Amino acid sequence: MPVPSRRPSLSPPVPPLPLPEGRIVLVPGRGEFFLRDSGGDGPPVLLVHGWMFPSDLNWLHAYRPLLEAGYRVLAMDLRGHGRGLRSGEPFRLVDCADDAAAVLATIGVPPPLVVGYSMGGPVTQLLARRHPEQVAGFVLCATSLNWADPRQKVFWSTMGGLRLLLGVFPRSSWNTGLRLAGAPSRESNWVASELSRGSARDIAEAGRELGRFDSSSWVGELPQPAAVLVMTRDRLVPPDRQRALAERLGVEPLLLDADHDACSTRPAAFRSALLSALTAVSEQAGLRAAGPATGARPAPLRAVDRPA
Repeated sequence: MPVPSRRPSLSPPVPPLPLPEGRIVLVPGRGEFFLRDSGGDGPPVLLVHGWMFPSDLNWLHAYRPLLEAGYRVLAMDLRGHGRGLRSGEPFRLVDCADDAAAVLATIGVPPPLVVGYSMGGPVTQLLARRHPEQVAGFVLCATSLNWADPRQKVFWSTMGGLRLLLGVFPRSSWNTGLRLAGAPSRESNWVASELSRGSARDIAEAGRELGRFDSSSWVGELPQPAAVLVMTRDRLVPPDRQRALAERLGVEPLLLDADHDACSTRPAAFRSALLSALTAVSEQAGLRAAGPATGARPAPLRAVDRPA
């Protein structure tokens, strides 16, 4: 009798690097939100991720350097992304900004420095505008005033098809695609698991929301100190759009020779540039990171056991 072949077992979907502790924050009247929080007495930094990719995929390589620099690291998954809130309402960027403000008020932290990456840039701009008392300063990375570039319009017009595709895209397909792209099997299984958490409807609606966003008439009026990190080889958000954002804010852009996904493909260079931007904004805001040797010790990053 033939022996059935056994399917090769996948590595457990565990993160390749330690992560800050995660918890659920209940905001009365609004819902439950997943938050990474390193703890500690350093100046808080709220990390706002980009489109499709939840916090851990966006900020995996930045958590520890920020913690070691003396910051209290906070990161929440936006609506419909990762472990973010699932709502029957259509996805709106203003709701994401209000969610972040509500979480900050609930946990009772001082006004943080806010870092917005890609789609996190519009959310950060809206947070600074709608809740200025809750933002000490902000850093915008690989993002723009608006997303109406002709090339981008074509991309955002495909969001309906993307919604359908994501709705039927099994996790095994994410895994196969990542492996074909050269990702290690252990890491690709974790990445595929994180990508599969998102809501297809919300992710597609988020793309359409980006196509409607335009802060050009008001971003220059934001009162907080700011910095803009420009990816000079960005194929998704044109670098000239990123430079225009810096010009409208009245700041000199920080330039990084990288594509849109620099946070994961060039992590060391991105971390260095981000820390420089945060230092500049911190000084303008009158904040000072304690550093690892002073102040109350934050909770350590959580390492997940993995088989050899």
